[in-house]
Amino acid sequence: MQFNREKYIDIIMYILVKSYNKPHFGKTVLCTILYFIDFNYYKRYGESLTRESYIKSKKGIKPKHFKEISDELISKKQLFLRKEAYYHRTIHRYYLIIIPTVKFNKKEHEIIDLTISKLVDNNAHSITKYVKNNPLITETEFGEIINK
Repeated sequence: MQFNREKYIDIIMYILVKSYNKPHFGKTVLCTILYFIDFNYYKRYGESLTRESYIKSKKGIKPKHFKEISDELISKKQLFLRKEAYYHRTIHRYYLIIIPTVKFNKKEHEIIDLTISKLVDNNAHSITKYVKNNPLITETEFGEIINK
């Protein structure tokens, strides 16, 4: 299966639209939501929505293509990355420069919205604790790809 770059970008942009007013929303939460969108879609429909590979890291879940895609969106002036103080930590916040037009079919929209609404209010610490309850992630070693 080939990575679906356009769908992945659409989902990133859509998540950022839905989380614009969340001061705690940084890269860790964004990457975790991306994983659970694919996970939940796979669980329900038997296929990955973006076909992204996710790697277990000490900071949580690391999508394989995230850095490449986010750097591309920043260079195209569609996103802006700013490091911000958040209590005693620094978070990496992504801001939209353009308002995207994304199109999802009904089943994609349902899974995406459900996952975002469930996880968007978490900060990096609480979402990392949430991830530790997922058996697929706990069974995976650091640096390995998490199986769906």
